[in-house]
Amino acid sequence: MRRYYKEPWPWVRLWRRRENADKKKAGMKRSWNWRIWVGFLVVAAGLLSFVPVFSQFRATRAFAWVNLLMFAVGLALLGVGLKRAYTQRDRYRGRFFGPVLALLSVAGIGMFVWGIFVVARDLPASDAAPHVGQKAPDFTLPDQDGKPVALADLIAQPAAGTTSNRANGAVLIFYRGYW
Repeated sequence: MRRYYKEPWPWVRLWRRRENADKKKAGMKRSWNWRIWVGFLVVAAGLLSFVPVFSQFRATRAFAWVNLLMFAVGLALLGVGLKRAYTQRDRYRGRFFGPVLALLSVAGIGMFVWGIFVVARDLPASDAAPHVGQKAPDFTLPDQDGKPVALADLIAQPAAGTTSNRANGAVLIFYRGYW
């Protein structure tokens, strides 16, 4: 029959518990919390990629949907990383850098969204821009092949599929392109 020895002083029991906990901690290595860092890098890539990359393509120029998707993925990774850092403290790192990187990410996203959705909508009106129905000034621009085409030449040509000897007008389409 085995006997358990009970120590008379409670501080001895506390000391032994602490000693056993220290031994467990020494044997267990804390893991790198990669979700926090990858989430921050995805958000930073979303912040820095709009103007040099995504503004070059028509599908992503008018609305920054790819960047907003990158922000959502980055914030999700940051959230999972922060949850792991605070719920499993002895296993994962990131209790200091996690909130700092999350705060920087949220501030960067806020500035990006403010710039895209607020500042871009409040661009000053151009006084020299033609209005609807107003006669356009004569201009010459290169076509898709690089040859110069004048507006007066387009109007002077006969319209396709009609018997008249000149076109009644031309359709001008202006794309937003202040960047």
